[in-house]
Amino acid sequence: MKRTLVISDIHGELDKLNRLLELVNYDSELDQLILLGDYVDRGPDPRGVIKKVMELKAAGALALKGNHEDMMIKALTGAGNDAWNRWFKRNGGDKTLLSYGISQELLIEKPEQDTYELAPSERAVELLEDLAFLQELDHYIETEDYIFVHAGVHPTIPIYKTDPYTLMWIREDFHQGYEGQKTVVFGHTTTNGLHRDVDNHEIYYGTNRIIGIDGGAVYGGQLNALDVTNNKAYAVK
Repeated sequence: MKRTLVISDIHGELDKLNRLLELVNYDSELDQLILLGDYVDRGPDPRGVIKKVMELKAAGALALKGNHEDMMIKALTGAGNDAWNRWFKRNGGDKTLLSYGISQELLIEKPEQDTYELAPSERAVELLEDLAFLQELDHYIETEDYIFVHAGVHPTIPIYKTDPYTLMWIREDFHQGYEGQKTVVFGHTTTNGLHRDVDNHEIYYGTNRIIGIDGGAVYGGQLNALDVTNNKAYAVK
């Protein structure tokens, strides 16, 4: 492999993803692409991004699960009312359903439970088939020098013993407390927050060997790609 390229937090921004892959001149036969999760919700085409991730993975890319996939899976597999409301009402799950052509009319309301179910339809079948793909994604990748993960690692627990929930959701404890020898490349927390500068969406290089790459693409920021082989950054807006 010539390069290892890492992208995170696409959030339905299929056009940005396609333009970024073109910008980095991605070649599946030469490059190892690693995707760190959060393919769905909030953006214009979550369905298209899932299909693209499936295509890329089939061609050799490695894809991890993010916290938005975690919320989506719990909401659509009957994990309870709060799971549905958390995903659908508060975290952009409505945009994911709409990208599959599933509007409010194709949901079965359960008012006594303050939740919904998918009405039987070809669109629902397609969504659940894609959901099965997301359910099988890994939570981290570890190499000799790097850890690739959606949100981060626990500062004191070995990664192989860490609850997957932590790997998809952790923030400050990791940002401030990580002291490991391997460099951790992660998404989840937008880099303008890490930089403490609302206008700075560039890749964040922490002094404690952490590299944040979520440029807040769906919030008007940018979609970043990091070439860890050559320590080179790319971005599209």
